[in-house]
Amino acid sequence: MPTPSNPLKAVRGTRDLLPPETALWNRVESIARSVFARYGFGEIRTPVFEDTQLFARGVGEETDIVSKEMYTWEDRERFQAFDLQQKWIERRRKKGYIEVIGGPMVQVGAGAPVIDRIFRQKNSIFAVQFRATPNLHFSESLRDEALSLRHPGESVQCLFVVPAPAERIDKKPFKELGLVLSEVRGRFFASSQSLTLRPENTAGVVRAYIEHNLGDTGQLQKLFYIGPQFRRERPQRGRYRQFWQIGVEVLGPTTSGSESPLRDAEVLEMLATLLDELGIKGWRLELNSVGSATDRPRYVAALKAALAPIKHQMCEDNQRRAETNPLRVLDSKDANDQALIDGLPRIADFLDDSSREHFAQVLAALDACGVPYTVNPRLVRGLDYYTRTTFEFTVPSSGDPASGLGTQNALLGGGRYDGLSEMLGGPRAPGIGFAIGEDRLILTLQAQTAADAAAKAGVPHSSQCHRDEWEAPKLDAYIAPLGPERNAAALALARELRRAGLSVEVGDGAFRLKKSFEAADRVARHIVILGEDELATGILTVKTFASGEQAKIEKAALVDRLKS
Repeated sequence: MPTPSNPLKAVRGTRDLLPPETALWNRVESIARSVFARYGFGEIRTPVFEDTQLFARGVGEETDIVSKEMYTWEDRERFQAFDLQQKWIERRRKKGYIEVIGGPMVQVGAGAPVIDRIFRQKNSIFAVQFRATPNLHFSESLRDEALSLRHPGESVQCLFVVPAPAERIDKKPFKELGLVLSEVRGRFFASSQSLTLRPENTAGVVRAYIEHNLGDTGQLQKLFYIGPQFRRERPQRGRYRQFWQIGVEVLGPTTSGSESPLRDAEVLEMLATLLDELGIKGWRLELNSVGSATDRPRYVAALKAALAPIKHQMCEDNQRRAETNPLRVLDSKDANDQALIDGLPRIADFLDDSSREHFAQVLAALDACGVPYTVNPRLVRGLDYYTRTTFEFTVPSSGDPASGLGTQNALLGGGRYDGLSEMLGGPRAPGIGFAIGEDRLILTLQAQTAADAAAKAGVPHSSQCHRDEWEAPKLDAYIAPLGPERNAAALALARELRRAGLSVEVGDGAFRLKKSFEAADRVARHIVILGEDELATGILTVKTFASGEQAKIEKAALVDRLKS
């Protein structure tokens, strides 16, 4: 078969994660889960797509995420089979129809829903299917069920109930087969819905909090998630169109303590612990307060006024942001605009007493825990839902090869969002959260590991250095059958060893012994030779690659030997 000239590849901005790199991903996620559990967090899993309005209302229509980066589409209209059924039944009951059997709603063919029902009226029994568009393949099981329920002298009719008008349907074949079309007038198709792949997960978590009435418990909700997000932005190192985040959200009614500065400090202290346990070196916590829901509008107005006479000197993006979302100007990385940005008003000068006190208590709690930090008065979060405490954790910049992130050195960010639940139509539920860019976290770990290995070896830094620091450990054993006729016995032995808790790979009897040894040395600590003598005596030949020792081991003692 000829090789295709244009084989399909992953879409630009996405990538495949393969072993052994996935071993590092699993280790990172395992450590994160362990840390979160110690702080009382539980996992939440929300859909990867949501109603577009969730992000427009929560994240903000003028943010870059919503205005330029979301993957949005119109979902097709949906047939409401249940509504059709209810209207038809309501009409028929007035004519003496009595339901005999009610079947479940199922999916048929390309996904059109169908509901099966059986009714009796006078001397007839009706097998009924409710469909958006009928076909000639009436449910034989439904027809047979109706026949089995028929009383002597009763006739059986098969009905398709469809939305009116049904002019587009050729009714002649249905009549020839004894099938009846029954039309019902009404609106039985839900309008199309705008859906969006989630560009971030905080809005989805808060939507779930509202939908499932988690606030009714009166308890503080401490939730974490690990999963993919989607943004249509220009791919670059550590930034992909499908990217992964590890995130945390803490929210609840004010009576649960959700508004307390202690919650902010605990989240930040937990992050410091997580980064330390992951082995991230040189991290730096920067934080600021962007004020309350009343502070922020005052500051935004002052910022707009200060930007008005100078925005024409800024880059095109910042000129647009000056009008639509001025806070994003402060977060700009454009080198040519930094002098102008440095001269803009600072939000600290617009905080009310309550916001100042809240921020002071956060800093005091961090001091008490010994978590180092830097107050950065220019640090803002451009999403509409942020209030009060905002923060970022960064690693050394691109001048340090151990950062792994190029010119972008932010590892994670987050903040408080006291009004988001209300923005989404829910009860008051102050909260705080963060999201770690897992792709960027992995790059940092790989770069720092490689830099450490290079320093120890006295060689130039390379991102490929010392991969064994994060690769999965070798398997316990590789079973090498000598001859295809011993493959089955090799698989049976592997089954025994795996059930004893060992990790095992099985070779193929068609391999030459030299090839089996080479394959085993790459993936396992031991090789177990399974030949004719070994099967006959139950004494197996085992070689340990690290020591080079080869020995004859009785099968009963094999598990202990392979665990050593």
